[in-house]
Amino acid sequence: MMVRGWKSASLFSSSAFDLLQQLESGNPKSVNSLPFTLFNYFSVLNKKRALFYFQNSYFSTTHRKKSEYVFDNIDDALNKFYQMVGMHPRPSVMKFDQLVGAIVRMKHYPTALSLIRQMELLGIHPDVCTLNISLNCFCRLHRLDFGFSVFGKMLKLGIQPSIVTFFTLINGLCIGGEVAQAVRLFNDMVQEEYKPNVIHYNTIVNCLCKISDTNGAIRFLKVMKKRGCEPNTTTYSIIIDGLCKDKHAAEALKLFSEMKGKGIPPTVVTYNSLIHAMCNSCQWKVVTRLLNEMVANNCKPDVVTYNILVDALCKGGRVLEAQDIIERMIQLGFEPDMFTYNSLMNGYCGRGEMDEARKLLNFLVSSGYGVDAFTYNTVINGYCKARRMNEAVELFHEMTQNGSIPDTVTYNTLISGMSLIGRLSAAQELFKEMGAHGTVPDKITYFTLLDGLCKHGQINDALGLFHVMQNSGLEPDIVHYNILINGLCQVGQLKVARKLFYALTVRGLHTNVYTYNIMIKGLCKEGLPNEAYKLLRKMEVDGCMPNSCSYNTMIQGCLQNNDISRVAQILHEMVKKGFSAYISTAAMLVDLLSSNSTGESFCALLRNCEDYQSIYMK
Repeated sequence: MMVRGWKSASLFSSSAFDLLQQLESGNPKSVNSLPFTLFNYFSVLNKKRALFYFQNSYFSTTHRKKSEYVFDNIDDALNKFYQMVGMHPRPSVMKFDQLVGAIVRMKHYPTALSLIRQMELLGIHPDVCTLNISLNCFCRLHRLDFGFSVFGKMLKLGIQPSIVTFFTLINGLCIGGEVAQAVRLFNDMVQEEYKPNVIHYNTIVNCLCKISDTNGAIRFLKVMKKRGCEPNTTTYSIIIDGLCKDKHAAEALKLFSEMKGKGIPPTVVTYNSLIHAMCNSCQWKVVTRLLNEMVANNCKPDVVTYNILVDALCKGGRVLEAQDIIERMIQLGFEPDMFTYNSLMNGYCGRGEMDEARKLLNFLVSSGYGVDAFTYNTVINGYCKARRMNEAVELFHEMTQNGSIPDTVTYNTLISGMSLIGRLSAAQELFKEMGAHGTVPDKITYFTLLDGLCKHGQINDALGLFHVMQNSGLEPDIVHYNILINGLCQVGQLKVARKLFYALTVRGLHTNVYTYNIMIKGLCKEGLPNEAYKLLRKMEVDGCMPNSCSYNTMIQGCLQNNDISRVAQILHEMVKKGFSAYISTAAMLVDLLSSNSTGESFCALLRNCEDYQSIYMK
C-alpha cells in the first residue's frame, strides 16, 4: 500500500484535523480505519533508503536536553505556550517540543495536537521530535491510521525517522490490539539489519503478555537470546507476571528458577507477582519460602507485598493473621493504604463481624482517609448479608452526609437486602429514589428487583418493572426472561409464560437449559406432562442438552400427574447419561412402589429395573 497523499503542506490531513476538532469538542465520530498496516510501509521505501534511515540520523536516538517544563495544570502550560509564541525572537522548535511533550505527559493528547498545528501555522517547522509527539498522541487516542499519516508526512518532508518513531508505531499497534502486526514489524526491522536493545524486546514481550499470549512471549524470549540480546530482570518479570495472571503458576516458578540460575536478580516486583499467584492458589508454604528468600536476598517487601498477603488472608477468612501482618507492616514503617483497610473490612464482613467492620469504618472516617463509595458498599453489603437492614440503611444515609455519593452498586446491594427479607415495598422505593437521584439502574438492578418480586408472588409488579426496563433502552437478556417466566409459572399464569417463552427466539435470545427446565416444571405443575415431555425432546433438537434437573423435573411431573408410563423410560435415559435422582425423586418412587395405586406389572418392571435399583441404593 502507498502512503496516503497530502493535499497541502499542513502537518495534518483534513480528516485528521476534523478528528482533532471532534476530540476537543468531546464528540468524536466514527472514522473508518485506513486499509494498511505498519509493515507495509517498508514497501514505500526502497531497501537502500530504508536502511539509510535506520543506520543514520537518529538511529542512535537524538539526545534531547531533559525538558525544563513541569506544569501543575493545563492552563499554566497553555499560558506558557502563548508566552513563547509572542517572544521575539521565538524559541527554537526544540523548546516547543519540550513544552508540548510536558502536555503529553499530562495526557492532554488533543490539546497537544492542537498546539502542534498552531506551531505549523505560525511557521515553526516541525522536526522529528515534533512529528514523533504527534504520532504518539494519535496512537494514544487509538487512531493509528492518522499516526500513519504523520509517518507519511515525515517521509514526504525528508525528515529521517528515529528509533522513537518506529517504536511509537509499534506501541500504537500494541495499544490497538494489533500485537501480531507489531511483532511482524519488529521482525521486519531486525531483517533490515536494525539491532534492537533489551528495552525494545521488552516492549514486545509486554504486549504479548497483555493479550495473555505468554507462550508467544516465551518463544520471543528464546528468539531474543538467539539474536544475541540478553534478557534482563524486566524481561523475566514481565513474563512471570503474565504467567501468574493466566494461572500458570508452575511455569512461572520454572521461569523464576531459570532467571536465578542465570544470575539475573529478581526484584520485589518479581516476587510480588509470584506471591500473589501462590496466595490465590492457597500455596502458603510456597508463599513462606518466597518471603524468606526475599529477606535472604536483601529484597525488602513493599506495601504491595503486604497488601497481597492481607487481601489473601482476609479472603480466606484468616482475619487475625491479616491483622498481625498489618501490625508488622506498621512496625517496619509502612503506612497501610485504603487497599489494605478495604481488604480487612471485607474480611470482617465475610466473617459476619459487622461490629468490627463498623469500628474500622469509623476510624477511617475520623482519621481523614478518603473513604469512598467502594468502602461504604462493602460494609452495607455485610449488613445486608447479615439481614441487619436498619443498620444498612442508616449507613446509607450516613455516607451521603459524609459527602460520598451512592452509586449503582450501593442501590443494588440495598435492593437485594430488602428483597431477601421480603421488604419489597422498601426495595421498590429504593429503585424510585435511585432514578430521582440520577443514578442509572443497570441489568443487575432489574435482575435483583425482578427476582425479589417474582419470589414473593408480586407478578404484576414484576411485569410492570420488566416493561420499565424495556422502555429504558436496556434490553433484557435471557436471565431476566428466565426469572419472569419462572415467576409466571409459580403463580399459574402459564399462558403468559408460554407466550414469552416462544417469543424468545424471535427476539434473538438463545434459550438455555434453565429456561427449558422452568417451562417443563411449569407445564407439569399445570397438569400437562405430555407437552412437558415434548419440550424435553425439543430442547435436544434445539441443541440444548437436558441436565439432571431436566430429568428429575420430568420424572416428578409424570409421577405427580399419574403419567407413570414414561417413568421407567426417563429413568433409564437419565442413568445412562450419568445423572442421579434427587432425594425427592427417589422418595416419590419409593412411595409409588409402596402404594397399591399402580398395576402389578409396572411395579414388577420398576423393581427389576437396574436403573431404579441403582437409584434406590444411592
